[in-house]
Amino acid sequence: MSGMLSWITGGGAQQRKAAPKDAIVALRAHLDMLQKREQHLQNQMDEQDAVARRNVNTNKNAARAALKRKKQHEHTLEQTTAQIATLEQQIYSIEAANINQETLKAMQQAGKAMKQIHGGLTIDKVDQTMEELRDQHALGEEIAQAITSAPIGEPIDTEELEEELANIEQEALDDKMLKTGSVPIGDRVDRLPAAANGELKSKPQASRQQEELDEEAELAKLQAEMAM
Repeated sequence: MSGMLSWITGGGAQQRKAAPKDAIVALRAHLDMLQKREQHLQNQMDEQDAVARRNVNTNKNAARAALKRKKQHEHTLEQTTAQIATLEQQIYSIEAANINQETLKAMQQAGKAMKQIHGGLTIDKVDQTMEELRDQHALGEEIAQAITSAPIGEPIDTEELEEELANIEQEALDDKMLKTGSVPIGDRVDRLPAAANGELKSKPQASRQQEELDEEAELAKLQAEMAM
């Protein structure tokens, strides 16, 4: 009954508004926990790798056991990383949906504001205002034309201008003919970075026997590294 009353009085609307925020807060808290777990698993892997390296020459059984624990941590780390990616996608989706909702509300408010502004306007008023503006613009053009059409001062002799221009061109041509020598012309070479071609190698699913062989190979590799 109290829930129905809060829905009628507006409490339900507030709860619906807070729901996206609460969901994002809860998801971010869980995401923070998973990220801490991810870092912890990485530390465990590094620790087991160090144990295997310390015992590769003295105690192969201990080194092999450390490598097994490392692989277990690695598997759990992959699962945790996938969970983190899923949570991040969920947070992004909720935030995007919330932004869309807020954008729609803003657009609705803008529509109401425009309706209120246009409430006092009519097509006749707009036409009258535009006609007045056109009349004033035409009057301004006539005034500007009247001012600029009347010549002020002595007119410019165009023949004298053409003669001066021809003299300048002749001087430039004479100066160019007096100069000797070659002008180096640099060729521009565009070079594109060569793309590196690489092959992606995928690791096949190994059987139990193959896993043991991999462990022996890794132990041998560690032993070789320790001997260097």
